[in-house]
Amino acid sequence: MIINPDRIKQKLLQAQDQRMKSCPPLPGIGGKEMQPAAVLIPLLLDKEDWKILFIKRTYHKDDRHSGQFAFPGGRADSGDVTLKYTALREAKEEIGINPDDVEILGQSCPITTVTNYEVTPYVGILPWPYPLKLSPIEVEKTILIPIDWLTDPINHQVKFWKSDPSAAEGIPVIFYKEYLGDILWGATAQIVMDFLELIKLTP
Repeated sequence: MIINPDRIKQKLLQAQDQRMKSCPPLPGIGGKEMQPAAVLIPLLLDKEDWKILFIKRTYHKDDRHSGQFAFPGGRADSGDVTLKYTALREAKEEIGINPDDVEILGQSCPITTVTNYEVTPYVGILPWPYPLKLSPIEVEKTILIPIDWLTDPINHQVKFWKSDPSAAEGIPVIFYKEYLGDILWGATAQIVMDFLELIKLTP
């Protein structure tokens, strides 16, 4: 697939101009104050193949998100001047990316999560190869997934999932097929789908 950064930048800007609404991946979330957070969607060109870089979080016993696919990012700190700053700061802390090395193309669609965060994704071009430096406390490894694979509808489906085992019904959540032994699902998968839809790369 041919990726044109200028076209992506234009598409994201158009979405901002149209005052796009947040698109929560999990229906029925609400009733609590949402905490601001931000993530970086790192795009890179690896051997003539455009890919997205994900992290796999280090496993921690009491962390419900540990061991999962994610994007570099996290909760906004009081000293963060913007959410874009949050995304770049977290990317530096988690995988050693210098903010000056990232070409930010724009903001993708914010989502809300079952953990009461409103997450704003920022899309950026990362030069590749790049000397990543992982924080072992937070990141077990990084994974590169081709955009062609992510856009292929055969590789993902919606399943019903219960965030609370006592709930009467599950809620629809995106699950990708296993990739290199791990599964991309939930909020991160929704961020991917929203981004690909915004830039019209989905078939």
